Amino acid sequence: MRQLFEGVGCLVRGLGIVIGSPGLWAIGLLPALLALVVLLALLGGLVVELPAVVAALTPFAGGWNPADRDALRLVVGVVVAVGALWVALVSYTALALAIGQPFYEVISARVDARQGGVPDAPEAGRWWRGVGRALRDGVLLVALTAGLSVALFVLGFVPLIGQTAVPVLGACVTGWFLAVELSAIALERRGLRLGDRLRLLWRRRLLTIGFGLAVFVLFLIPLGAVLGMPGAIAGGTLLARRATAAP
Repeated sequence: MRQLFEGVGCLVRGLGIVIGSPGLWAIGLLPALLALVVLLALLGGLVVELPAVVAALTPFAGGWNPADRDALRLVVGVVVAVGALWVALVSYTALALAIGQPFYEVISARVDARQGGVPDAPEAGRWWRGVGRALRDGVLLVALTAGLSVALFVLGFVPLIGQTAVPVLGACVTGWFLAVELSAIALERRGLRLGDRLRLLWRRRLLTIGFGLAVFVLFLIPLGAVLGMPGAIAGGTLLARRATAAP
């Protein structure tokens, strides 16, 4: 429990740093807004084309009784819409990080500098390489999150377990992956690539889940993901410092 609360504390301290430094908040706000606009545009396009998408997915129902065909396509439409919304939610952080890599690098570096710097940090490469790595890692993490979400969705139909353990496990999985994404910039500054980051944060999973669950709750608040992203990046940097500290 102490490590869980330490993880929550990383986010609280990160938000405090950003609130106390309006310039940092302004730096991180633009990419978060751009990511939101992109996802809303994609979702809007899907809503407009949803009847055509559903018809393309159910060509075999063209000759059915109209009532049966419409009932099937209504169910398929709901599943497609809910699935698209969930993918948008889990991919928002990855997209914002890919768009705002140079901006969030500035926030993370300043937080690290305030906390004493990073000894023996490898030399930073070109910023566009960081964007490419962020995009690649984001796609991999979104795919992992989506795959686990499908498995948890299926488990949700199991009596008792589906109504008790699965929602809690789902929140923990989502929170852990959020923490992996938000600490990526700070851990890359320490020379850790995706596989190394996953192993490190799994060893410190209670600390990581505590931070990730706090971010998950923050992002559920309307506009919390946009307004809170700079603070979450600062908190992810504090999480990285805590996770890599010697016992």
